[in-house]
Amino acid sequence: MAQLFEFEKPIVELENKIFELRKFAAEKEIDLSQEISKLEQRLVELKKSTYGNLDSWKRVQIARHSERPNFYDYAPLLFEDFIELKGDRLFADDRAIAGGIALFRGTPVTVVAHVKGKDTKENIQRNFGMPHPEGYRKALRLMDQAEKFQRPILTFIDTPGAACDLAAEERGQGEAIARCLQAMAGYTVPIISTVIGEGGSGGALALGVGNIILMLENTFYSVIAPESCASILWKDPARAKEAASALRFTAQDLLQLGVADDLVKEPLGGAHKNIAQTAEELSQVIAKYLVRLKGELPEALKNKRYEKLKKIGAFSG
Repeated sequence: MAQLFEFEKPIVELENKIFELRKFAAEKEIDLSQEISKLEQRLVELKKSTYGNLDSWKRVQIARHSERPNFYDYAPLLFEDFIELKGDRLFADDRAIAGGIALFRGTPVTVVAHVKGKDTKENIQRNFGMPHPEGYRKALRLMDQAEKFQRPILTFIDTPGAACDLAAEERGQGEAIARCLQAMAGYTVPIISTVIGEGGSGGALALGVGNIILMLENTFYSVIAPESCASILWKDPARAKEAASALRFTAQDLLQLGVADDLVKEPLGGAHKNIAQTAEELSQVIAKYLVRLKGELPEALKNKRYEKLKKIGAFSG
């Protein structure tokens, strides 16, 4: 059964009512087209009012939806000839990070992405999208290769944060993330980073030092998860909704604050409602900025990335 949020229940109830009315009309051979048409119009209006006025917490819920597309859902719709490359050549292959080379609208690119699982078994295998150091070292290996062969880098962010267990610390989690940040800051190729779900803490930022930061409409990008923020500030994770509002971390907030450069529209209800439509919107936006960035000189790309980072969090007035 599909995951259903409390605010979506009136929509589902109306959809069920329309379904039952159609079924009844067919069984009894009664013309109820006018009544059904009125309900369908009401349904459209209800969806627009519900999904058009989402608060921060509702967007968090949609970003975490169990059916939300992950990188592997988008890859065949965005790229031709995606070849996945595995392992960090040091320890292991971390399945919370996927990457490789592909053609994007005819342009060779390097792709690196966080990957969550679709069910409990796969989430355990992928550690719920929380990479260990070897995941970030794999990402660094692929991005270094992109710099060497002058391929643009496309990253896709969807993680609650980096793995924070003992094994991750023993294998140098902080150092692995820092090396990604340092390397991305110095690359001379175009980098476009897209938040497709959750963007949590340094685990997300490790793939987020881009010339362009894109965010899908129902995503968030934050230094901390709302539950963790509520636990620290108020010793009460149940106040996560309040924390979500205070953090101002949604795509709409970050576009206004200048952290994100553009917002990618999703179908009403979220990307999981129509993956193909979402991928097409994303493809068009990435293509627009990739053309723009490919016209920049290599040194200018690096310098503008640095200037962009310096502006984040600056006070004016």
